[in-house]
Order: sequence, then structure tokens, then C-alpha cells
Amino acid sequence: MKKKKIVTIGGGTGSFMLLAGLKKYQVDLSAIVSMADDGGSTGVLRDELGVLPPGDVRQCLVALSDSSEALRGLLSYRFEDGGLKGHSFGNLFLSALEKINGSFEVGIEEAIKILNVRGKIIPVTNDDARLFLKLKNGDILKGEDNINRSVIIRKEGLDKLYFEPAVAASQKAIQHILEADLILIGPGGFYTSVLPNLLAAGISKAIKDSKATVIYNCNLTNKNGQTDGFSLDDYAKEINARIGAERLDFVTYNSKKPDRKLIEKYQNSQQQLVEFDPEEIKDRSYKVIRADILSDEIAEYSSADVVASTRALIRHDSNKLAKIIFLLSEIEDYKSIIKDII
Repeated sequence: MKKKKIVTIGGGTGSFMLLAGLKKYQVDLSAIVSMADDGGSTGVLRDELGVLPPGDVRQCLVALSDSSEALRGLLSYRFEDGGLKGHSFGNLFLSALEKINGSFEVGIEEAIKILNVRGKIIPVTNDDARLFLKLKNGDILKGEDNINRSVIIRKEGLDKLYFEPAVAASQKAIQHILEADLILIGPGGFYTSVLPNLLAAGISKAIKDSKATVIYNCNLTNKNGQTDGFSLDDYAKEINARIGAERLDFVTYNSKKPDRKLIEKYQNSQQQLVEFDPEEIKDRSYKVIRADILSDEIAEYSSADVVASTRALIRHDSNKLAKIIFLLSEIEDYKSIIKDII
């Protein structure tokens, strides 16, 4: 049987988690990765070396690499002292490959060979993407890191999320979307990892024109000061609006409640679990897949990771989510057997 072509669209730890589970299946994987990151080690390298952001690509390389655990650990290693404090070895590795090859895209291709990566990793754009967010009060948040740390977006209201200057999508990214059997959007930071991909000119149109099944993997929690009170349907509505069509076929939603102590920790930081009310909307254009896709492990981060405080503690389970996605990828082949999914 021909391998299903699966394209993921996202960035950060969300893409890492998703790809780590999917690579265990016999599928043709392509990861389209956000190029908006400008925080921590990535931000320093962008400013000092003039390279494109390596952080999100590094996480995808680690997730898809079939190299030894030691080599994957090396890519994730973050220096805790000296002049390199806060830098990830993998970020330095990718930046060096970009400098050697004169192209970030070619550098990634070399990294894929060196690390025995199972799949393709494609920057959503090859342009120098600088993300901005304009609030309804007229203030502008400059850069992905500032947007990620903001706690006033929900209060003041989002007016516009955009790149300045505007960026064009990579032709490779567009081609893979158009050829995909399954397109997976998210999970990840909504304004910093997910939506920025849809802002690259050509991506939304490619998703709209694609014949692929489109799945949105909804976040488990809302982000304090940014998506407070968002329901599953709020997220899905925004994704469809950015694409410019009712394009989502399925939305995955976690049905299992996290450990009580972890919930309390989130609530103390004013973050809440994303809610879903089946009766809220009567005529959804997408099906909601409710399943236990929650990780039982609490995420841990290096003390040298300067953006660790902005990262999520409650995570999807990569294996559980991959099983759901693989099942959905086969649904078209069994439509004559399955009567309905509600």
C-alpha cells in the first residue's frame, strides 16, 4: 500500500511532540516549520549572525532523527555557563550549516543526511520573518518573543497579526501541502507557532486548494492573557478564518482531566483547560474527536532555557495522538464500513 503523505504545520514543542509519535508509522512525513521565533538562543543567533531561526527546526530534527540517543541528546543540550550560556548545541549546529552552505534550506538538507532523519523538514518561508501584533488600542508588540510573553492581548483585543515586511511561503512548503493526503495544524502557541505559518503568502491558499483531509490539534490549555476563555470552537473558527474557508475536517480534543495538583498549578497561574461544549454549535463544519491524548508526564526544562517560563507543563501524549491521527488517515479507505462519526 502506498504511504500516506502527512504534512504537519506548526513549530516548537508542539511539532516535536507530534512528529515523535508519527515517525513510528509507515507514512511519508513532511514538517512545515514556523520561522517567526526570535527568543532565547534563537534570537541571539538571528541578531548576531544574521541567520534564520534554528530553534523550531532543531526540535523537528531531534523528533525525527533515527540517530543514537546520545546524538539526539547532544542536539538538545543547552549550555549553562560561560559565553554560550543559554545556547542549544543544535541551534549552533544549524546556524553553522547555514553559514557553510550559504542557505538555511540547504543547511537543513545536510542536517537531515547527517542525523538520519525520517522525513522532510521545510521552513514555511526562506525570508527573514519578523512577527508583529497590533492591539486594538493601537499599541504594537514587536517580535515573537514579546508576543509570547504578553499578558494583555486578550484584555486589549487583537487587531492584526502580521509580518513586516510581508513574507512569501517556500515553494517546497506549498508543493507538499498540495500533494498531501493529510494536513495537521498545531498544537502549539496560537499566535506564535500556529497562526504565523498561515500568514506566509501562499500557505492558506494551498491548504484551501488541497484535497487533503485537514486536522487541527487543539491546544490543551489557554494561554494566560492571550487566549483566556477560548473554547475549542473559538480556536477552530480562527483557523478556518485565516485559511479563508471552512477547511477543517476534524479537530482533536483531549477528554482526560490532568492530575488535580497540576490543574491547580495552572489555575494559580491563571491558565485554564480548553473547554468544549458539544451543544454550543449545532452545525459544525468539522467533526470533533474526543479522546484521551494527555501525557501523564510533567514537562521539564533546562534551567538555562530563558524562555522556559512561557512553555506549557501539560502536554499531549505523542503516541496517543499519533494513533488517533493514523486512524483518521485511514478513514477514507473505510467509508463504506463506518456509518458515522458525530
